[in-house]
Amino acid sequence: MPSSTVKQYIFHCNLKEQPKDEHEDVPNTPEPYIATPELIRAVNLAIYLRRPLLLEGEAGCGKTRLARAVAYELRLPFYRWDVRSTSKAQEGLYSYDAILRLHDVEVKRHGGETGTKRDPANPKDYRRFGPLGKAFCVEDRPAVVLIDEIDKADLDFPNDLLAVLDDPWEFKILETEETIAIGNPALRPIVFITSNKEKGNLPAPFLRRCIYFFLKFPDQQLEAIINAHYRDKKGPNADLIKAAATKFLDVRQDSALFKKPGTSEFLDWVEALRGFELPDQKPPTVSPEALPPYPSLLFKLRADWLKYTGA
Repeated sequence: MPSSTVKQYIFHCNLKEQPKDEHEDVPNTPEPYIATPELIRAVNLAIYLRRPLLLEGEAGCGKTRLARAVAYELRLPFYRWDVRSTSKAQEGLYSYDAILRLHDVEVKRHGGETGTKRDPANPKDYRRFGPLGKAFCVEDRPAVVLIDEIDKADLDFPNDLLAVLDDPWEFKILETEETIAIGNPALRPIVFITSNKEKGNLPAPFLRRCIYFFLKFPDQQLEAIINAHYRDKKGPNADLIKAAATKFLDVRQDSALFKKPGTSEFLDWVEALRGFELPDQKPPTVSPEALPPYPSLLFKLRADWLKYTGA
């Protein structure tokens, strides 16, 4: 089935008037992304139904790059939230620096100046919106939000998000007594969530709220991915691309590998094959029989490295 870049066919029907100005948080560099028709349909379903799109798949299959590619093509602001093991849902909404406010109060009490426009009498000067909070504050268009590797957090984290990513689409800031809400359904953020299932399945109530898509590794699209990445600059010749893609897939088919290289490793490897040459050395060749050149770019665990290099 043919592939294409991510395109969108529904979103523009939902706003009566399109914003004419460019938002400052729109990605300013393209994100070459080759998507299958099935993936494009899943993206459009998530936009149409205003539900988060949950992406699962092995590391390196392209889960993280999709959200930015959609934001770039739709000219929408993009906010990324990298989840950690200690992350709490509130961090994505806002943080409040009470210690800084107390510091400024003491400075002013003793006749000093903070050197900033912060006013200790105004608690709003001490709250900072997180990635999801920023998306709620965009007033004239939806934003794209990436919640990356949600399964790294504890089990309560996904369910805590449900209180925000569902009606009435609002959250409260206790310190400032504000309620941040999205009244117009067309302005609700387009949310992409990735998971590697590091801690097993996500909670059932959270899964019911999401559109789900399992992203397979793009075995049949490697040549198209390379061509997309070198669209505006000189790239490797067709023979090198074909040989590199064939060799790369042969490596990935090795069931004894502890960590299979992903698309990021493939792109770095092809770039090295294309232009990296040491003085007085011939350019490397890629052949089915020989070991892959530049193994440092493909193998990231000792066992895999030792197997392929014999070092």
